[in-house]
Amino acid sequence: MTKNPFAKISLDLFSYVLYHVHIKEAIIMTNTNATNLRKNLFTYLDSAIDYNDIINVNTKKGNAIIMSETEYNGLLETLYLLSVPGMKEKLQEGLNTNPEDCVDFEW
Repeated sequence: MTKNPFAKISLDLFSYVLYHVHIKEAIIMTNTNATNLRKNLFTYLDSAIDYNDIINVNTKKGNAIIMSETEYNGLLETLYLLSVPGMKEKLQEGLNTNPEDCVDFEW
């Protein structure tokens, strides 16, 4: 069994991402149960991949989430960036900067 490298991320950081990053974007999940998922698996997978839909699958033992690899990688990257001390403030400063105050740069 492989140890999860993100297990050490604090609950506070996870809560910040959940409530301040994702909720602001008004993410709406598709809810289904395991029986319906089995009947329409490829439709749900296409929806997750093509439209970045997040599917919440309700089961007797609890819920499971299906999301695209792109969404998953983005979530991990957000958690990583917010775990770097001072990064949250730098990102917020960048978001609050007027684009006219930025310097054009050619690569």
